[in-house]
Amino acid sequence: MNKKIIFLLTCLICLQVQASFVLAQDKSTDEAAVQQVIENLFDGMRGADSAMVASAFAEGAIMQTISQNQAGETVVRGNAVAAFTRSIAAQNANTLDERIQDYEIRIDGNLASVWTPYSFYFDGNFSHCGVNSFQLVRMAEGWKIVYLIDTRRKEGCE
Repeated sequence: MNKKIIFLLTCLICLQVQASFVLAQDKSTDEAAVQQVIENLFDGMRGADSAMVASAFAEGAIMQTISQNQAGETVVRGNAVAAFTRSIAAQNANTLDERIQDYEIRIDGNLASVWTPYSFYFDGNFSHCGVNSFQLVRMAEGWKIVYLIDTRRKEGCE
């Protein structure tokens, strides 16, 4: 093979490896930023800091919870972010403790989807467990939660 062709092929391979590294680095930076928003939300809950909690959400964000009523039927309840942040402000620090067990983060452009199994403790006592499903959008001021839905149960918890 011609030395020029070998040189050009080597350069193309190096460029492709470098581009893959840069893309992977950008993705991990985005994943870290998305995870930080969620960690700030729960740090705000633990600290009874309603402003910190509110800062995680986009304007018009939707919050819902899936549970079962006494008849065993599935029920989806909504909660306004403003009401949620008021309830956080009414607590003492370290009363609410949601412990995230894992983060499964998927990102496509300006959309992130995050799945987080959790255990929730109230005043140091186990209350319930479940999974949070977050949808975040990258806005001018950074990643913001636009939708949060969770499950809650007392059985089948790790």
